[in-house]
Order: sequence, then C-alpha cells, then structure tokens
Amino acid sequence: MCGIAGAHGLESFQGLEDAQERIQKMTGSLSHGGPDAEGVWTDREKVVLGHRRLSILDTGSGANQPLVLAQDALVFNGEVYNYLELRQELEASCGHAFVTQGDTEVVLVALRHWGLDRTLAQLNGMFAFGWWSADSESLFLVRDRMGIKPLYWHQTPKGTVLFASEVRTLLASELVPRNVDREALSEQLMYGTVHAPRTVIDGVQLMPPGSLLKIQGAELHEATWWDPAQAAQAVPGMSHGERLTYVRDTLSDSVGLRMRSDVSYGAFLSGGIDSSAVVGLMSQRSAQPVSTFSVVFDDAALDEGPWSRAMAQKFGTHHHEIRLTPSDFLDQVPDGLAAMDHPSPDGLNTYVVSGATRSAGVKVALSGLGGDELFAGYPVFERSARLARLNWLGAWPPGLRKMVGKAYCAWKPGMTSRKMAEVLGGHYFDVAHTYPLSRQMFLHADLQRMLKPNVPLNNALFQWLVKALAPGTAALGLPFLSQVSIAELRTYMGHTLLRDADQFSMAHALEVRVPFLDHRLVAAALAAPDVDKYPTTPKRLLVDALDGLLPEDLVNRPKMGFVMPWEAWMRGELQQTCSQGWAALKDQAWVNGDEIGRMETAFVSGRPEWSWSRMWSLAVLGDYLERHGLH
Repeated sequence: MCGIAGAHGLESFQGLEDAQERIQKMTGSLSHGGPDAEGVWTDREKVVLGHRRLSILDTGSGANQPLVLAQDALVFNGEVYNYLELRQELEASCGHAFVTQGDTEVVLVALRHWGLDRTLAQLNGMFAFGWWSADSESLFLVRDRMGIKPLYWHQTPKGTVLFASEVRTLLASELVPRNVDREALSEQLMYGTVHAPRTVIDGVQLMPPGSLLKIQGAELHEATWWDPAQAAQAVPGMSHGERLTYVRDTLSDSVGLRMRSDVSYGAFLSGGIDSSAVVGLMSQRSAQPVSTFSVVFDDAALDEGPWSRAMAQKFGTHHHEIRLTPSDFLDQVPDGLAAMDHPSPDGLNTYVVSGATRSAGVKVALSGLGGDELFAGYPVFERSARLARLNWLGAWPPGLRKMVGKAYCAWKPGMTSRKMAEVLGGHYFDVAHTYPLSRQMFLHADLQRMLKPNVPLNNALFQWLVKALAPGTAALGLPFLSQVSIAELRTYMGHTLLRDADQFSMAHALEVRVPFLDHRLVAAALAAPDVDKYPTTPKRLLVDALDGLLPEDLVNRPKMGFVMPWEAWMRGELQQTCSQGWAALKDQAWVNGDEIGRMETAFVSGRPEWSWSRMWSLAVLGDYLERHGLH
C-alpha cells in the first residue's frame, strides 16, 4: 500500500529539474500514507514517476519504488494477493530471476512478459498503477476492477498529463487551477460526493473502476477492462447447492489471500454478519489467534460491544476494544476534516477507528465492507423491489399521481415523503428511476433555491444508471436485486464508502483489505437469482453459504449503525466549526447565500426542516473549499 504520482510530457515544466522537483513535492504530499520510503524516476525525456511506500510485502529497501526493469518502470499502489502463484508461473514460463519477495516485481515482469491484457486478467487484488512501457513509449494508468484504490489525473493546457493517488497531490503540483467544477456541484450536494469521472475540482478526473488510460505521444485512449455485469453474465449456471458451496469456498479463499502480509494484521469486528464472517473464516485459516478491533461505547444505545465480544470469544481472537466516549470522537473531528482528500460527510467514523487500530501496532486490517451491497443487506433492496411492483400506477394520469404525492407530503411531512412524491410524479418505477432518489440528500427543488441560476442542475448518477441499465446492456440482463447491487457498487459504495475507507485509513498509514470485493465473489453474487438472496430476510445466500459459521441470534439481530450525537454537537461544541463551513460556502459566487443562511437559522434554532446529516454535508463542503482555496 503506497501513494503514487507522476507526469507524462514535460511541456508544462521548466525543464527536467523542475519536473522532478514538482513530482517530488507531489509525492511529499502522500507521506501520511507512505511513510516508509520515497523515490522519483525519469526517462529524462517523456515521463517522471514518483512513489511513497507503506511496506507490507517484502519490507526491505530492494522493493522500494519506482521499480525499474530494463527500460520499463512501474509505480504501484495496492496489493496483488495472488502474487505467489503468478510468480511461480512466471518463473516457469519466462525464467526471470526475481530479486524481491513482494508483488510489485511480479506485476512488472508479468506486464513485460504477458502484456497488459493477460496480466490484468490474472491479477487478484486492489491496485492503481502507472506503467511506463519503453518499447511502445506509452504510459498506462490502470485502476482495479472494483475501484478500491483511487487514481486521479489532469491534463494541462500544454498537454502534460499528471496523475496521483489523491486530489491534493495534483493540487500540490501547482499546475492544476483551483476551480470548482460547476457541472459537478449539484451532484456533490445531492449525494455528498461526485461520481467518476468527474470530481469537485474542474479538470481533475477520477478513473472509473476497471478502467485504463493509455498515453502515447499526444494521444490519450480510455478503455474499460473489466465490467461486473459482463463478468456475472459469464458465470456458469449452478444449482442452489452448488452456489452455496461456491460462495463459501470463494469467500474463504479470498480471506486467505488477504491474510498474506509480512507485517502485523488484524480485522475490524463490529459483531455484524459481514465482519463476523470475515473473522470466522480468518480464524479457520490462522494457526494463531486473529487480532480483532471493535469500537465500544458506555452508552448501551450505541454499543455493539456485547456482539463483537461474543464473536471474538466464539472465534478465539485476540480482541481489542477501542473504548470511545463522544468527547473522544469529538476531539478528532478537526484532524478528520484536515485529512479529507475529497469532500465527504460520511467518513469520520472510519478516520477514528483507523487511527485507533493503527495505534495498536497493526498496519493491515480486513474489513467486511461490500457484504451488504452484494447480498442485499440494505433496506434499499427491499424498497426498490416494492417500488418496482407499483408499475401499475403508471397507468394513472400524471396529474393524479402528483396530487397524491402532495397529499402524502401534507399528511406526513419530511424528506421520505418528498422522495415518495417524486417517485409518484415520475413515469417509471424501475431501479434507474427510483434508486438515485434513495441516496439523495437534497432534491432538485432544494438545489434550485440553494444554487445560482447559472449552475447546471445535473444528476450524473441518474444519467449513468439509465445508460447502464438500458435495453441490451449486460446489467439489465441480471436479476432485479443484482441491478440494485450494480447501482450500489458503482455509486454509494464506490464513491463514498470505498473513497472514505481509502482516504481516512491511509491518513493513518493503515491498509484496509476487503475480501467481499474479490472479483470472483462479486460475479457469482451478481449472477445469483433473487430468491437465493432475499427469500424472506436479507443476505440469506451469504448466511446459508456459511453453514452455521454464525449464530442465528447474530444473523437475525437488528442492524446497528455507528451513531454519534451529531445533532447536539452541531448546535453545541461543533457550532463554530459548522458556522465557519457554512460561511465559506455562502461566500462562493455560485451559491445563494441567503438560502443557506435560512437553512442554518432553521437548523440552529431546532426546527425540523433539515436533518443534521444534510447540514453537516454543507459544512464539510464549505470547509473543504476554503481549506484548499477552491472557488
């Protein structure tokens, strides 16, 4: 796990020395995630590559990067878990004498020997890398299948392409204008994030999951090298029993691969189904007790400690309880805001837990992230299915449906009712038209009041989903719940949960691994019929596949969240932080400051119009824009 940066084309620099200095400055901005080593390499004419290292596999200096072989060079961020098997195959087929014991050399040798397409098909892991191929004089930028590791890029007016693991690293080059992307603003406000390829900064692009960018001379070529729906369509047919066996065996193998490490590792254990499944499978594969980490609270209404404690005892782990009081969490909010690479209202929990885990001496932690998205664990799955059954309402006159929606809002005021009115006022009740509303924090009418008239009100998530689920696409051929999974994987999980997991864990130099997002398991889960996933209760396919690994009382317990008294804080201890964020947002030329002021007044006075989460998202955005000088 590391951080990478680089440039193709030296036109925007004042010579080679300036290029090297700027790339070194960029990699310096990644020191929090790569504290163990740094390096810069150049071919002296076309490309400069930089790297910061967090040593996980082969911690010796010989595995530092950029890694150079003949005239090729590689900067790599992430892990390839099946590197040992690939190394054996390469040793047998090409006779390369490996000089390191890690995965990066395996990747570079594979690229040179097998080529890009075959290599990518063979890799099992999370990664983002830049490969300079001397033979073709091309720079290849590649992001892993699920988008676990981020990769951002920007092209200057003179044609130089800059790339980096973080947005802030691109800004550190001082070649990226600090302008807000007006086209992405409505998306940031609606969803608390911006979906690839855009970001909140104009001209800074996030490579989509499973994509690559080839830069050769002045030409840029973008391509998708892996698609989850197409992978699911290629899964062979299975009986119910065969599918249960495959899911368990694949998840177990995924966990085992992600336990490969030359440094200490552990697992997050909340006591829920997903984290308990990971820990249970880890314990079956480990000769030593697994180190587990749980956040516990004195307040019983917040505390999942009894559940995590019970699972730790069941699986015989070396359990660590991270006891937090609300004031402990509150004290870390300023540092969490400073660690934010892209504005997110939803990730400070990850920042706090990652910091506590890293402080315990662990550099790698396995997480249960992805289980809900793959196996229909969220309420949005059942809700989407229920809405799809309302297709018959499409026969009603639009005016009547809108009237019913207004009546519902009047009877039961609130955001849920407003969203339902939006659904009733539309023409379709399929996933593409109902899912985007489920994740919106602000609706179109809200944005019309909050933003100046010259700001386009785009809903890129909706536009992407309509295209992804259009007739003839692989995704539309999947079972209904898998279509919801595609929406989850490529939107909320990919651009909020995974982005937060990366930016806030790497802020503490902690590597987070996600066994549920092994591409083999993803394809199998998406190919599974709805009746296997949600016959009566969520995640039945996963629970049945684990065959007694988890106790029934845990499987059937209500889902708990990581909850803090945010509303009280925002009217108390955090009011100044919020007020400064709202003030910075109101100062932006594209914002209707009077409307933001009215919303602030309503919230601070205790009126129920706006929930704390919506107001916090605005404060976070304002803080981020001011902190990075964006306008």
